Amino acid sequence: MRDKLFEFIRQIQSDRRLVSLDEAATKQGVILKILSYLGWDPFNIEEIYPEFPVGAGRVDFALRHNNYNKVFIEVKKVGEDLERHQEQILSYSFQYGVKIAILTNGITWWFYLPLHEGSWEQRRFYTIEIYEQNAEDITQKFIDFLSKENVISGKAVENAERIYRSKQRSILIKETLPMAWSKIISEPDESLVELIAETTEKLCGYRPDHVTVEEFLASHVQTEMKKLPEPRKTDWMEVKPVLSYTGRTITAFTFKGKRYEVKSWRSMLLKVCEIMLTSHRETFDRVLNLTGRKRPYFTRNPNELRSPERISGTDIFVETNLTLTLPFLGHNFPEHHST
Repeated sequence: MRDKLFEFIRQIQSDRRLVSLDEAATKQGVILKILSYLGWDPFNIEEIYPEFPVGAGRVDFALRHNNYNKVFIEVKKVGEDLERHQEQILSYSFQYGVKIAILTNGITWWFYLPLHEGSWEQRRFYTIEIYEQNAEDITQKFIDFLSKENVISGKAVENAERIYRSKQRSILIKETLPMAWSKIISEPDESLVELIAETTEKLCGYRPDHVTVEEFLASHVQTEMKKLPEPRKTDWMEVKPVLSYTGRTITAFTFKGKRYEVKSWRSMLLKVCEIMLTSHRETFDRVLNLTGRKRPYFTRNPNELRSPERISGTDIFVETNLTLTLPFLGHNFPEHHST
C-alpha cells in the first residue's frame, strides 16, 4: 500500500497536468486511484458509494462499512474556491453523523471533524497540499486518516482527534501567552523580581530594591510596545485588522473611495490587479518580482501557477488559488460588503 501510494504521489508532483483536469477526470484519475491504494475497492458500492444521496443533495463519495457511512468526500475542480463548499459538506456530514469529511480538488485536501464545535476553519484539522509538501509525509497522512483499515477500526478518527487537540492546544497557548506576560509584569512574582535584582547587582555592584524592579518591569513593557512599528499603508490597499473570512462571500469592495462589484474573492483579486495596471501601466511588470517561498504570484508562464488567470490587457498571469495568494495579500482585504 505505502509504496504504491508514495510512487503515485511522486508521479502527481512531477506532472503538472493535474491543474487542467475537470472535476470528473479528477475523480477518476486521482481520487479513486488514491482510495484504491488505501485499500478501498472502487468497484464495490458497499465500500465507495458515488453520488451518495443526502436529503435533497448528493456527496461525491461516501466511504462505507457494514452499511454505515464512515467518510464523506466532496470533489471540486482545480481552481474552484473550496471555501464556498465547506458548509455544504460539513452540513451533510453532521446530518448523517459522519465523523470525518474531506473537501478536495485533487491537489488540496481539507480534512474535517464535522461533529466538533466551532467554525468550519476550527473543524478543519489538517491540510494536504500535493505540490507543496513532502511525498513521504503526504503518504503517511493519507494512511493515518483515510486508509480502509484505519477508518474501519476507528484509528483514523483517533489520529484526527490527536491532531485536532494538538492544534487547539497550540491556539490556546498563543492566545494565553500575552495574558500570562501581562500578569507577570503587572503582578511580578517575587522570584522574578529577586532574579532581576541579583543579576543587576552582579553587573554593576548595586542591588535595586523590589519597588525599583517592579517599576522597571511596568515601564519596560510600555516602552517596548511603543517601539513596535506602525502598520505600513501600501498603494495596493488600505491595511485593515486581520479578520477571518472563512465561509463568507464577497459582493463588493471599496478602494480609494470607489466601489467595485465582484462575485467572488477571486474576482476581487483580479479587479485589484486591473486597478493597479491602470494606475501603474509603465511599471506594472514589477509584480513579476513578487514570489512566495516556492512559486511566483505573477508570471508570464501559466505552467508555474496552480490556478493561473490572465490579467486583462497583459501577458501576465496571476495565481488565483487563494490558499497561495493570501500571504501575498497579507491577509488584509479592502473594505468590503459581504453576504
